Amino acid sequence: MKASEAVTSAQAILKGLAPDGGLFVPEAIPKIKLEELERLLPKRYEVRAVDVLHRFLTDYSIDELAECVELGYDWFDVPKRSTIAILLVNKNQPNDTASAASNEGEKRVTALLELWHGPTSAFKDMALQVLPHLMRQALKKTGETDQILILVATSGDTGKAALAGFANVPQTKIMVFYPDGGVSDLQRLQMVTQTGSNVNVTAVKGNFDDAQNGVKKIFGDKKIRAELAENHIKLSSANSINWGRLAPQIVYYVSAYVDMIDAQQIKLGDKINVTVPTGNFGNILAAYYAKRMGVPIDRLICASNANHILTDFFRTGVYDRNREFYKTISPSMDILISSNLERLLFHETGDPRRVKKMMDELKETGKFKIDTVLKKKLDRIFYAHFATEEETRATIANVFNHFGRYVIDPHTAVAFAVADKYRAETGDEKPMIVASTASPYKFTPAVLGALGLDVSKMSEFGQIDRLNNISSRPIPAGLAKLDKAAVLHTDVVEPDKMAEAVLAFAEPGMPN
Repeated sequence: MKASEAVTSAQAILKGLAPDGGLFVPEAIPKIKLEELERLLPKRYEVRAVDVLHRFLTDYSIDELAECVELGYDWFDVPKRSTIAILLVNKNQPNDTASAASNEGEKRVTALLELWHGPTSAFKDMALQVLPHLMRQALKKTGETDQILILVATSGDTGKAALAGFANVPQTKIMVFYPDGGVSDLQRLQMVTQTGSNVNVTAVKGNFDDAQNGVKKIFGDKKIRAELAENHIKLSSANSINWGRLAPQIVYYVSAYVDMIDAQQIKLGDKINVTVPTGNFGNILAAYYAKRMGVPIDRLICASNANHILTDFFRTGVYDRNREFYKTISPSMDILISSNLERLLFHETGDPRRVKKMMDELKETGKFKIDTVLKKKLDRIFYAHFATEEETRATIANVFNHFGRYVIDPHTAVAFAVADKYRAETGDEKPMIVASTASPYKFTPAVLGALGLDVSKMSEFGQIDRLNNISSRPIPAGLAKLDKAAVLHTDVVEPDKMAEAVLAFAEPGMPN
């Protein structure tokens, strides 16, 4: 990252990455006043989204943004698009079933922010159903006539959400790379059955970081870009490195605070804490932006799984990816290179050269270290911890048993477990929002196993039916149809062959 010429938000969305390989950030973080939050109370989610997005995407008109969000969120199965499930327990006995059902005494408030009510049953829908429309508007606003080729590396959920959003969108193609064997069976099925004349899904032999590094190399390869340019094709991204993907995520943290007021769990101005299961650091960075805007968020709790590189970074000040990589039951967090951390470091240092030095060190040696001044600044904002596989399973079972058979997926369980660790370690009992990032139906083997059920003889879809039988949650429509969908994408490549795959996919030219 280095200081570069300012671009409009439409240009940033089309480019994805800055020309020097860095990430676009807003010139200034806009503010939102308490009275402005209060005015959002009676508003629909789409109206709240336009209010927040217009503060960041200043070159888009209100009408343009309204069209983007109306079209993007039309696919969701709840009117509020995201919803909060309030779980209350007695503060003195947080794990006691009887006290959880009691209405007496002071209560601990945990609000699970369900972000998975979109077409692919994952939180990525909250942004990736809007991004294609933002990009479509950007093409018009900038007068761009070339085709845009979207490249995506996914650890599971981003891929399907991006595919669903960009399928058959004019003037675009989308190619998704995922780690072979590194996503759940259901996540893989969601991707490889994707229809559309402009889509491609390819597995990469390796882990998510191999896929992500391969995509970054392609973006930085001048020869590939020149070859694509000859065919009037430009690259962009739908990962959270794209500002148009990150901006809509800020909305749901603003909206969640307003919903907490509406649910009478807090009063306007009361501070809350937010816990986010974190891999690539985009989702929690969105909460950071909401906090910087003026939403009364006190601490941001960064929750990791067994690949706890972020926990170690926030606790020691050293980011070191030179470690063993684990495949876990929360695969979307199985990441050792958290791309969006770069943005946080820029905002907290204000020094692009210093950030570039750290990123260069990470690329060359696999690690970097921050100074004590920066670490103290981050300590005031973030708390970080991780949950083991055993703790994740136990949390799924505890929530199910103590809160009316409420079922959570493994990523949400990681966050829930770390939220409890934060409270135990700090004694901070402020109301807590926990980001619930995926439907439990996407991870039925892990969820049912955590509940003590033998799934070894059940098919993937038999497991879905079994989970449906023991919980009150309906099966999401998009998942219910998967067992009848045809597999359309079977390509598998080595990491060093990703560029060739991109060029082969790009060659046919524009989709009809």
